[in-house]
Amino acid sequence: MDNVLETIVAAKRKEIEPFKVRSPVERFEKDGFFWQIRTRSMVQSLLMPGSTGIIAEFKRKSPSKGWFKTKDLEVEPVVTAYNKAAAGISVLTDSEFFGGDLDDLIQTKVLTDIPVLRKDFIIDKWQIAESKAFGADVILLIAACLTPAEVKEFAGYAQSIGLESILEVHNEKELGHCCDEVSMVGVNNRNLKTFEVDINTSLELTGKIPVGKPAIAESGISSVESIVTLKNAGFKGFLIGENFMKEEQPGKAFEEFVKTL
Repeated sequence: MDNVLETIVAAKRKEIEPFKVRSPVERFEKDGFFWQIRTRSMVQSLLMPGSTGIIAEFKRKSPSKGWFKTKDLEVEPVVTAYNKAAAGISVLTDSEFFGGDLDDLIQTKVLTDIPVLRKDFIIDKWQIAESKAFGADVILLIAACLTPAEVKEFAGYAQSIGLESILEVHNEKELGHCCDEVSMVGVNNRNLKTFEVDINTSLELTGKIPVGKPAIAESGISSVESIVTLKNAGFKGFLIGENFMKEEQPGKAFEEFVKTL
């Protein structure tokens, strides 16, 4: 799979342009619901005593493995199960490559009372305003497709409208994108250029993540042993999606995983 990330980002730029014309940032900011939505802190949730640290993901498909669950799968039974013990919920909203949409995000916000991460490929300030308008508490900023200046600008704007941000990195060099405005740092064990997964990516960056930025391990976490290892290495969050979504009943799979943990 030749540089999947570049393909996705190019498609995303094309996708959002017509929407930016119809609903500019200023329109989002002027609408009453934009400011009335109460945001929830994922930082606080991860650091709370007794937190599982699990950020459970609602994801229908992936570019590398195809569909886990079709559009027929209802959001409610999955996210309400997640809500019982997760520190947060991640919702994939990209449609073309991950089969998600903003309706999944809205439903998750309404049905739960824990922080909700909008997981998408954010390349424009407009998407951050859109995220707030549709109920996100946290956004994802991927270092591999942004410049350090863009990360600072986007994280700062998110902060100004009450959202937290996760800077996603894949190696030590990308940690250079980190700045004061970023709330958390996520280490993605999946190489977004090849989609290969190696959990050692997280362990290799132990101790290099800036102090004061809760560390989150992402992708390839399928066992309680992995969480114990990562927690002992200093990680506060563990983003898990495929491990649950590939099961016949994702919500039940999550509950059994938490029992074992």
